[in-house]
Amino acid sequence: MRRPPRKPSTLDPYLDYLRQRWGEGQHSAKILHEELQTKGYLGHYQRVKMAVAPLRRGLPIDEPRERPPSPREAACWITTHPHRRSPHINEHLPRLLEHCPELKVTHDLVRRFATMVDNQDAAPLPGWLSDLAQSGLAPLTGLAGALHEDRHAVAQ
Repeated sequence: MRRPPRKPSTLDPYLDYLRQRWGEGQHSAKILHEELQTKGYLGHYQRVKMAVAPLRRGLPIDEPRERPPSPREAACWITTHPHRRSPHINEHLPRLLEHCPELKVTHDLVRRFATMVDNQDAAPLPGWLSDLAQSGLAPLTGLAGALHEDRHAVAQ
């Protein structure tokens, strides 16, 4: 599991300035805090000190990270028709599928099944059931067995 994303901070609008000043050689959190205050930053010194701490170790400033989708959200993304997905999902789903081969296999199988349903064409069903059974994913293999037993009803 990945750690949860960092929540947005009042310091976020000033991170580029902090990086710039750090690159220019200003490494005092106290002075950086004072400079930020003149630019309108109302936050505490401690937040500035914590923000520049990674820079002292040669690491980048801790940027806010996007929260990964929950399993329920990922399932919704996969089962929603591509034309009905939001632009946000259409942007993020390919990255999710790239990082998780099991979800990519699942996505491809779901889309193929949806195409059969949309086209009301059961001809590809035997091949699809075979691919489902050979997916190597236990839940899908179990589903393939159940659907194979009722394949005539499924085809209807």
